[in-house]
Amino acid sequence: MRLIKGLFDVERRAEDLVPDERLRLREAESNPLLEALHTLLLEQKAQLLPKHPLAQAIGYTLNQWPELTLFATDGAVPIHNNLAEQQMKRIALLRKNAVFVATSNGGQTAAILSSLTSTCQRHRINPQVYLTQLLTNLQDTPVNELDQWLPDQWKTAQTAAAAN
Repeated sequence: MRLIKGLFDVERRAEDLVPDERLRLREAESNPLLEALHTLLLEQKAQLLPKHPLAQAIGYTLNQWPELTLFATDGAVPIHNNLAEQQMKRIALLRKNAVFVATSNGGQTAAILSSLTSTCQRHRINPQVYLTQLLTNLQDTPVNELDQWLPDQWKTAQTAAAAN
């Protein structure tokens, strides 16, 4: 647990870094922790009977090692998949609520709104503020300027406007 805590401590310090800087920090600090964890897992597994539940859990971890350590080779990859898990939960809830969608157009609209609100959450945007501004201004926006209303572009513009 100490080694895993150490990995997450590195990630907390790397949170605001650009991917290249995050990767350098991971190479310097996370990789030694990962090597120590890998060694520890191998040592512990060697001391257990093959059918022991802990040996099986360690075996599973070792079999997934490349996937578990992918974050250490790419600064843009997060250490955990919490965001993906959260989005999967949203999809499951949407599927449950889709029972009440009466038409295929209604389903398509629900999917678009779900995608927009998920993207807002990913970019730490208040979906209500974003959608209010989007729906208020969209009718006056020329087609060639629609990209400015994508959540990431909108956030950049809002940040720049606030700075001025």
